[in-house]
Formats: sequence, C-alpha cells, structure tokens
Amino acid sequence: MEINEDPSVRSDIERKKQAARCMDCGTAFCQTYTGCPINNLIPEWNELVMNDRWEDAIARLHATNNFPEFTGRVCPAPCEGSCVAGSMDKPVTIKNIEYSIVDRAWKEGWIVPNVPDSRSGRRVAIVGSGPAGLAAADQLNQMGHEVTVYERQPEIGGLLTYGIPNMKLDKRTVKRRLDKMEAEGVRVIENVTFIYHLLTEFTTFTQVTFVPNVEVGGKDLLVEDLLLDFDATVLTTGSTVPRDLEATGRDESVEGVHFAMDFLTRNQQALFDVGVDGDVESWSGDLISAKDRKVMVIGGGDTGTDCIGT
Repeated sequence: MEINEDPSVRSDIERKKQAARCMDCGTAFCQTYTGCPINNLIPEWNELVMNDRWEDAIARLHATNNFPEFTGRVCPAPCEGSCVAGSMDKPVTIKNIEYSIVDRAWKEGWIVPNVPDSRSGRRVAIVGSGPAGLAAADQLNQMGHEVTVYERQPEIGGLLTYGIPNMKLDKRTVKRRLDKMEAEGVRVIENVTFIYHLLTEFTTFTQVTFVPNVEVGGKDLLVEDLLLDFDATVLTTGSTVPRDLEATGRDESVEGVHFAMDFLTRNQQALFDVGVDGDVESWSGDLISAKDRKVMVIGGGDTGTDCIGT
C-alpha cells in the first residue's frame, strides 16, 4: 500500500484540490471497516475542506475521533489503501488532510475545553491510559460520568507516551490534549505509593481523575476493590504482554534478547527523566542500550520500525 506523503501537498490550496478529488468517488471504501477502523467520516470533512469550511471540518472529524492529532500522525492510513481514486492515480492524501484539519483547529483556537453541564452520579474506573483509555475517559466524561483512570507507568498516555517514539509523535502533542482534559476538570494524583482508601477520601470526584504508578490486579490495587467502589470498570490495558519465539536455543539464559515494549518503554522513561537533550546513557534506571552494538530486529511492522528509529 502506498501512503501518499508528497511534499507538494502542503498549502491549503493543494489540500483543497486533494479534497476535491474525493468528491469524484462513488463508493467511499475509505470509511468502511477495511478503510478506517474508527469509521471516520472522510468524504464529509474532505468536502468541508474543499469548501474552505475548516471549523466545520474539525467538528465532523471529532464526531468519530477523539484525538485526530494522534491518528493523523501515526496511523498507517489504510484509508488511502482503500481510496478509489488510488486505483487510477495516487490516492487522495487523506492522512495529510486529517492532521492539517486538527492542527489548524488548535492554531485557530477552535479546540477548547468542554465542561459537561451536569453529572450522572455514576462512577467508572478505567484501567490503562493509552489511546483507548483516554478516549473512553473523554467520552464518559462528556456524558457526565465521574471517571478514574489507572496507569501503571509514571506518566499518563500508555502507548502514546511510551510505545511511539518522539520522531513519530512528539510528546508535546500528547501533553496538549491532556492539558485540555485537565481544563475540563481532570485531576492527576502523581507519584502515588498506592493506598486504595486514598481515593475514598474524595467524596466528590471532579470529572476525571488520573492515577499513575498504580498496577491493577494485585500488586497495588485489587480488582475486587474496583468492582465494589465503581458502577462499571473498563479494561484498556493494551498489548504489552509479548509473544515469545519457540525457537531452538531460545531460553531465559540467553543474554541480549529483549522484547520491543520493554526496550521502548525504558528508553522513553529515560528521556522523561534526563530530558531530550540529556545523556540517556547516564540514566539511573535499567536502560536497554543499543549503543555501539549490532542489533537484529525480528518483525518489520510498526513496532519493529519504532525500535529501529529509537
């Protein structure tokens, strides 16, 4: 599948031309389950861009996507692979248009905090603060529910923060969205050595509470406690459990074999602790360093290329 990242598609005029190409399509496979896993209304916001209605375009984009600035940067764009125009020419530059809409919306001040008018009184626990957990928290918060998000890592964001390298997704982009959620009432309880009853002291939750450094399932917090204290629990734990290779000679005694998420997570945490301009090798944590080593990466998907880029 060819993803069209033509550098000429930069100006709004070119984006409008690309959006206009979408209007020639009779069957929008781009927004089906084979083209877009979240069913983005691609022809609709392309038409709005074509007509220079950018503020309306971000409204249609947000109708199906809580965080288009993330997907517009890191999604492999199966929509472009499904684009009908691509059967005769290059596909419409859907991915470029998507993040152009949301980036313009941030720049113009169209994305602002939206505080719910009322509360339902229902309490929901979300385990995991990756893209699914954050999207669930955002949706449930807008519906008026009181949400608590638990994250086992020190920083909020899950895959967005630890699994995707900075060169693909700048962490300032993640922070900007988290700041918006904070303006909507999100609270972060930082550096918690978790005691469950800490949260029971908050008789009134303010929309969403983020609790990092907490592992649910026995180490810090029992699942039974969640079930007792919340009306519902949403599990958004991602896929950090690796699949090992059943190969001859592969056992725990073999040194220098690491799983991708261990490598990515530790390197990202090192960047948080020493800073982008700091010396990662000086990090006091358990760094997995590839410096001055010959490395073989098994697996050529997104995660494999993220490891190579890191």
